[in-house]
Formats: sequence, C-alpha cells, structure tokens
Amino acid sequence: MTGSGDGDDPDGRPADGGTGHPGLDDLLRRPLLRTLWERRTHRVARGASVPAGSMSHASAHAPEPLTELEEAVLVALTGPTGLTMPDRPFEDPDSGEPVMAKPNLATMTGRSAGSSDNAQATRFFLINDTGTYFLREPAAPPHRPFDADILVARAREAKVKVLDHRLDTAVGRRGFPAYLDSNRVLSNLPGTTVLFPVVDVSRQYINALMYLLTQPDGTRPTLVDDRNLYRPAGVGKWVRNGFLNKDIRIPLGALGPLRTQIEADLLLQNLTLTAEAMGLGAWIHSSLLPQIALGDPEYARTYGGMLGLIHVTPSWHPADLWRWHVRGPRHARTRTHPVGLRSPEGETLIEAACPPAYASMRDAVDAVVRRKFGPGGTYTDTDVFARIYRDDYGRRYLAEAAEYDERVIDCVRDVCAYVLRTHRRFPAHTDAVHVPGVWLQVHHVETEYYERFFRHGLTDAHRAHDAVWHGEDRS
Repeated sequence: MTGSGDGDDPDGRPADGGTGHPGLDDLLRRPLLRTLWERRTHRVARGASVPAGSMSHASAHAPEPLTELEEAVLVALTGPTGLTMPDRPFEDPDSGEPVMAKPNLATMTGRSAGSSDNAQATRFFLINDTGTYFLREPAAPPHRPFDADILVARAREAKVKVLDHRLDTAVGRRGFPAYLDSNRVLSNLPGTTVLFPVVDVSRQYINALMYLLTQPDGTRPTLVDDRNLYRPAGVGKWVRNGFLNKDIRIPLGALGPLRTQIEADLLLQNLTLTAEAMGLGAWIHSSLLPQIALGDPEYARTYGGMLGLIHVTPSWHPADLWRWHVRGPRHARTRTHPVGLRSPEGETLIEAACPPAYASMRDAVDAVVRRKFGPGGTYTDTDVFARIYRDDYGRRYLAEAAEYDERVIDCVRDVCAYVLRTHRRFPAHTDAVHVPGVWLQVHHVETEYYERFFRHGLTDAHRAHDAVWHGEDRS
C-alpha cells in the first residue's frame, strides 16, 4: 500500500515514479487545467434517491462512505504543505524608510491556499457516518506526503471526535431554517463526508489592525465607529498627536473580518478540485444554519447543543437601542457570538483572542505580539528561517526587516479596549468565530443517475474511480 523505499524522490514518490497506490498515482497524473475545465457539481451520492417527477431516480445501491485513504487525502489538503517565503521589500522605494516586512501572524508554514498575513485561522469539522470531528492542524508535512499509510496516519492524528454521530438536526427538523430548500434532500446523507469550515478571526483582527497602522506618516487612517455616530474608535489622542490622519477615516464596520475568511473559500475550492480529480462527487452548498450548527443558545432550545461552541452574550445597554437596534435586555441574545470550543475531554480546540480567554483586550493584544515576536514566536525561530533561505539570508532577514513601532501596538490596544468597553464583546462588528455558512460534501457518485439523464454527466475520472481506487470494475 505504501511507497516506502530507499530510492525515493524529494517529493516523496518512489524511484519508479509511483506512490505504491493506484488511486494516488492516478490523482498525481491528473492535469490541473483539465480538472478545472471539467469541474461540475455532482450533488447525488451513491445510494441517494432523487424525487424529480419524470426524472425521479431510485438508487439500487447502499450508501458507500469514502475510504479512510480517500478522506485522508482531503484532510491533508486542509493542513500544512511546506514553508512560505517572505519575499517582500524591507524599505520604501522612495524614502528608504523601513516598511513592515514581518506581517505573518501564526507561522511561516504554508497551506494549499493563501491566508491573510498567513493567519491560518480556518479550521474544519469533518462529518461522516462514524461521527463529527474537529480537525486540529497536523504536524509539519512529512518528507513523503503522498504515501498512503502516512496520509491515513496523519488524518487519524488530526481528528478529534466531538460528537459520536453526524452533526445534524433530529428527524423531522430538516426544514428551514436548518436546511435551505431542496438541500435537505441530498445534503449530509449517510455515506457522505462533509467538511465544514469555521474561521477564528479574532487574532488576525488584531494583527491586521497593527499592519494597517504601519503606513507612513500622514497616511495612517483614523478608525471610526459606524455603530457609534462615527466617533473615533478609541483613537482620539492618536489623532491629536498626529500619529493618525483625521482626514483618512475607515469605519470599523467596513473592515468586517479583515479578509480573514477568504482562506476558507480558497481551501474549499482546492478540496473541490481534488475531489473532482479523484473521481468523487463534490458539492459546496449552504450548511446547516451556522447558529444551529454551533449551538447558539437561541437555537439550542429547539435543536440541541450541536457542536457546543462557547458563546458570549454581551449585557444590554440603553445605547444598544440605536447602535444595534436591540430593543431591550430580553433581546440581548441577538448579539451572542461564538468564542471557543473544547473537546469532550476538555482539550481547547478554539479559543478566540478576547474574554473570557483573556482578562482584557490589552492582554489579548500582547498575546498576539508575543506570538509573533516573543520567545518561540513566528519571528524568533532562527532554525525555520535557515530552512527557508539559502546561506545566511535568514539571519539577515530577521535582523534587517522591521517590526511594529511601539506606537502601533499601543494604538491598537486602545482600539481593541474601546471596542470591548463600548460594545461589551470583541470584535463587535463581526463575530470572533466567523462561519462562512457553506460546507463541502464529498461522496461516491451515483453514476447511473448521471448516465441516464445527462449527456456529459461524468468525467473519465468518475468512470475510472472504482477501478483505480477500489480495484473494482462496476461498468
């Protein structure tokens, strides 16, 4: 099953060019452009039936879950793939002044998709017939990433079971608002694997504010609060002392999640293309309503605890009537947002950079700064940069590239403290844990349905899947 041996290439393939598994070999040979061109959504999983009038289809098959290896390939695509390159300028080309060249938040390790300041804020839940799992980030990628046994082992290490069943509503509760329209018929069925992304934006929110305020003198924007009469968002003194430009105004609401959520979209596209190249069905669509899925207290009374994320409900203040249109204390729960998750055994899986994990926003900001520049931080691991750069350029980069001006850090401390003080939650204008509201279902395709009704319903990858991945010919 594996491709282990002494004569391996650097990319992990055996000397004969194969992996030792016919499915992986076929996947590695698939042309990217052809996969992109042929990509189509296949909603109907093997074993599913479609009520559609004269085009109704009743499957003759039992649901067929993905194999552990098939799932492991997808899990690998959510994790680290190697080291990134800080290929950015250190100096302003006109003035020669230093520019911020150390924006990375979490790590110098990259994924298969780009990430805002490499925040790596997206985590996935995996749902299949055996339960619902949180996928923790695997260790650094191995020398042999396409070895079948290694893929399976890494997927097992990444999975933390949070439910012993599929994340789903009870029988009879698949209607709106849990599921959108016809999705309830084909989504999250037995035999399917579902990947559900969530994004902890809180740390990147802080990091991106700091990056935003590294602009040259005269161009640093004044952050204003569009939920508080567009007043300065805790930065009055920074406007008065000239650090910020009062004529460049950016509302906190316009910042949203500061693009942190885009990583999830890119990862979903990569997973879709990989499933397509494997000859599997792939369907990105509306997930369970996020508030239901995460266990928002407002919905838990009807649907149960679901994933059971920790939620914070800010106390009501009279100003919330015009700031957030919350009519009174009875309606304060409309501003509830998720801030963390623990496993059934108590392991911290998600912990947003805000209370209750931190006593104050100053503590949260300082923790982000330490994560970047403190002992063991992103920019203090000289061994990592020695592996990124040739010769001694890693040492040079660490010595020459600028870090945050202390005024930047102080200003962001004031902004974050203002947000928590004024709105009693952080962030206020976006949730700490953002849920894109879509998930990806991957499954074996009900080939008879597509052959019967569609001229170009299947690709050669779909037709060959059973033979190359399972050693079966079902034609």
